[in-house]
Amino acid sequence: MGTTRRALLQTAGFAAAGAFLVKPGGGGAAPQPGLAPRSLTYCTLRGGAANSLGVKQGEQILDVARAGKLLGVAVPSTPDDVIAGRELAGLEKVLAAAPTLKGVLVAEKEAHFGPCITAPQKIIMLGFNYRRHALETGTPIPKAPVLFNKYNSALNAHRGTIRLPTAVAVKFDYEVELQVIIGKTGRQVSEADALDHVFGYATGNDFSARDLQFRDGKASQFMLGKTSDGFMPVGPWLVGAELVADPQKLALECRVNGETRQSSNTSDMIFSCAQIISYVSQVFTLSPGDLISTGTPEGVIQGKPEGQQIWLKPGDRVSCSVEKLGELSFDLS
Repeated sequence: MGTTRRALLQTAGFAAAGAFLVKPGGGGAAPQPGLAPRSLTYCTLRGGAANSLGVKQGEQILDVARAGKLLGVAVPSTPDDVIAGRELAGLEKVLAAAPTLKGVLVAEKEAHFGPCITAPQKIIMLGFNYRRHALETGTPIPKAPVLFNKYNSALNAHRGTIRLPTAVAVKFDYEVELQVIIGKTGRQVSEADALDHVFGYATGNDFSARDLQFRDGKASQFMLGKTSDGFMPVGPWLVGAELVADPQKLALECRVNGETRQSSNTSDMIFSCAQIISYVSQVFTLSPGDLISTGTPEGVIQGKPEGQQIWLKPGDRVSCSVEKLGELSFDLS
């Protein structure tokens, strides 16, 4: 691949992702002219009775709710609120004032994360969308996107835990995937206009139970094998689309207990992000906050010869990265 893990973990614009500029000499903050929501990097901070919106500032995270309380302004509670356009004026105010506020920054290593998107109306999944993955599973190259769905109950977070449903399955598998988060309503969107409908991108994992997926033999029961509780970790970051120049040139990896299992690039996709968005929008309306998981590359356990299939088990740790979008890790129990 030629792409180091360090490069995968670098997120475009992370160090300058704030919507404020500090004047030379520490003279306070100079707000940028207008908030550009797609130029920021967001997360969901989990703590207490409610989640809070986080905005990445270098190696720290601005707790937007805490800053809003200090300033006495209404602010978005989650990345979903930002996508919906709620309380953006308050967000702009806290970003501008952040350098002068005390106790509003959380160290990334100490943060407790929720899913970077918490209430998508639709979670749309793709099967066999990488050429080499289709080849390793003996699947003919699809002539159109192969779609299925997950539900919100499958959402999980960075540093979260998947409780394996071992009473009904034993063949658990990983699938690192690029996530596309829709930013505005779209119906019959042209391929040329499709990426304008993207709010941002994230790292995700289409976790799977293969024995449930193929319980009827060769017929694939995608929904059954992929929608158990917690089977959709996503995050930690929702990276604004303006920070990702080309979603079709991103390296991605998956590691199990530190061992690299998948290493590929989104350039191997059969259907690009723009093609997927356009195709789906011909069938039904895409809404702000909808999540599209764009398929996994080669290297899954299911694609190995039967004698080499060592399935995931309780105690394993899975880490996956998409270039510019950061690392997502979770444990199995």
